[in-house]
Amino acid sequence: MNKKELQNLIKKTEETLKPQFKHVEEICGINSIKVIEAFQKNNLQEMHMQSSTGYGIDEPGRNKIEEIYADIFKAEDSLVRSQFISGTHALAICLSALLHPNDTMLSITGAPYDTLQTVIGINSNPSPSSLKSYGIKYEQIELKENEFDIQKIQERLQKQDIRLVEIQRSRGYSTRKSLNINQIENVIKKIREVNKNVIIMVDNCYGEFVEEKEPIEVGADIAVGSLMKNLGAGIATSGAYIVGKKDLIKLCSERLTAPGIGKEIGPSLGQNTNLLKGLFFAPQVVASSIKTVIFASKILEDLGYKVEPKYDEKRADIVQTIHLGSAEKLIKFCQGIQKGSPIDSNVTPEPGDMGGYEDKIIMAAGTFTEGSTIELSCDGPIREPYIAYMQGGLTYEYGKYGVIKAIETMEGIGG
Repeated sequence: MNKKELQNLIKKTEETLKPQFKHVEEICGINSIKVIEAFQKNNLQEMHMQSSTGYGIDEPGRNKIEEIYADIFKAEDSLVRSQFISGTHALAICLSALLHPNDTMLSITGAPYDTLQTVIGINSNPSPSSLKSYGIKYEQIELKENEFDIQKIQERLQKQDIRLVEIQRSRGYSTRKSLNINQIENVIKKIREVNKNVIIMVDNCYGEFVEEKEPIEVGADIAVGSLMKNLGAGIATSGAYIVGKKDLIKLCSERLTAPGIGKEIGPSLGQNTNLLKGLFFAPQVVASSIKTVIFASKILEDLGYKVEPKYDEKRADIVQTIHLGSAEKLIKFCQGIQKGSPIDSNVTPEPGDMGGYEDKIIMAAGTFTEGSTIELSCDGPIREPYIAYMQGGLTYEYGKYGVIKAIETMEGIGG
């Protein structure tokens, strides 16, 4: 394929995708109204942009952000802090707060994401700081043909000895499909048929604003996500959130700060405006990201690659997987994404060791905020079947440009 043939394919692809893009825009409209009405209902004012340092005792701006998050997620309370370094950090805080020695955690979506395996202590070299090292037990139930194994889940939960059920909405570095809100709602109903008391926690990373509802609205007790992903919109420069029942949020806040202090302290350190702006723009940025991955899915499938989800499938998160078949193609695709980035476009990423992962990882992300995966990024473990995990795109136009650069680099298409 030459440059002209690629340009013709791009035009044909975009024409085909008009119905999918229209649907994305409709969801964007619904979630935009949800955000602005939460800002208005909770009486957001200019004073709430002001920052605090030191202890940040009972800071109005930080408190207002948490009121708004609780409102949007239909939750009793929330914990939204720049002190959370990542989604994994927020998940680790949440699990550490809710699980005690001899408690059992049950994942019903198979093995969790690589870094969370390290938190739990189920990787090949368990950390002395893992949950397992503190006597917390772990079990998992695999998905069955990309659906929850309802029978096994209900049978296990009838024993009433599980403290917490974990649902990972996104696929992580696996080949399974991500899970949509309807699937999550159905399994929660089935769990409650046999166990009224177990805590149901959803790892919501990559899923916010992709659909019309969020996990708390369909019965989850607590949900966790990163502001380096959807809700930060490339504007928040750090942070994560936990939303859910008030008593559970209190436990999480006391694990983040200290028992008896909880949410009362935590300086915003100049982040309030970034967090609020990020949330304000998030529906549009998520829509741009979804358009970008839909475009990537269609054009790469037409080029002969196996993709998941396909361009016309229902989306549950912002992640697109491309089965590239070899380490060389995976590396070149990621290097092409880097070439299409606004920052460090001259850098050539190479696979390397990263904390929390057992395989070498290649990561491409020329982002304004380091690690911000809502900005166009692509990564993957150097292991069979050599899958690229692509996500992001602050605007569709920039995202499309990056995808084209990746294709040109991988396919050796010159000017």
